[in-house]
Amino acid sequence: MSANRSERLMKLLIMLLVQRTHVPKDRIRAELYPDAGDEAFEKMFERDKEELRSLGVPLEVGQRDVLFEDEPGYLVRPSDFALPDVVLDPDEAAVLGVATQVWESARLADATLAGVRKLSAAGVPVPLEDPRHDGADLGISPPRLGAAEPAFDVLVEAVHVRCEVVFDYLGTKDDAPVERHLQPWGLVRHGGRWYVVGRDVDRQEERVFRLSRIVGEARMTGRRDAFEPPEGVDVGEVARRLAPPPPTGVPAVLLVRPGTGFALRRDAVEVSPGVPGPDGETWDRVRLEGSGPSVVEAVLEHGPDVVVEEPERLRDEVVRRLEALLDGLGVVPGEGAPGEDAP
Repeated sequence: MSANRSERLMKLLIMLLVQRTHVPKDRIRAELYPDAGDEAFEKMFERDKEELRSLGVPLEVGQRDVLFEDEPGYLVRPSDFALPDVVLDPDEAAVLGVATQVWESARLADATLAGVRKLSAAGVPVPLEDPRHDGADLGISPPRLGAAEPAFDVLVEAVHVRCEVVFDYLGTKDDAPVERHLQPWGLVRHGGRWYVVGRDVDRQEERVFRLSRIVGEARMTGRRDAFEPPEGVDVGEVARRLAPPPPTGVPAVLLVRPGTGFALRRDAVEVSPGVPGPDGETWDRVRLEGSGPSVVEAVLEHGPDVVVEEPERLRDEVVRRLEALLDGLGVVPGEGAPGEDAP
């Protein structure tokens, strides 16, 4: 759609929204199509009306005066066009507040916070902080989703606008990166890694690509709305079916407080409830396939809600990281923070 047409459609919508009675066609033509001939105006106006209707605008046709058979006019009633008020239950608002804290990607974090600010401005209370950091009372500790891969933002936008992408990809058996062309259907996190799922244009079949194996810059190519994903496609199911399994390594065994550790539970190979915990209450034993750096980060993010049972190497690394944090804050283990009175 050209910029001129987009501007004209916006002006037409505003004109029909602010009027109390049906706007006659001759007035619409005089104000928005002054340079168009009779035939050109009819074609443009019909096309613009269909475009508005396709966008969901409730365009109404009627008479300005019910007593006289004058020329039909057009109107968009604000009550029919406006979205209903957003009403969130306390639990829904809490979940939305947590969602704003999940993304560590600056682009997505800014987008989610902007949306929440708009809701707050409209009078919808949405808590933004974890209660353990003097925020609103959510009652849970939010997880974190990192997206450090350089191609992430480009692929998110390509998925949104339905545009093909081109990137160099380093396969597990390839000696050199190979250029790949993809129609991206969506992104999914599987086994602690980000994958893009879509249709490989060169091979004419569905494929998944691990973002960390994309070499250099991914770029969009061609026009927007160039394709449609298959109806009902589940990108998570495609990733689970096509992505290689994560390396097992040394398994990790964790004790997780009930009602917490959802990210760890999602990646677990086994969850055993009802296990005695360090506080005398019952916890859940969660077994993971690996115990690499990503598991260390996950354990640290969950704070006192997760305790490492095995392996000893993982437990030692978690302790080392916590001691380094305390040292950086000037806190001696077993003592309070600087300036804090001893109990």
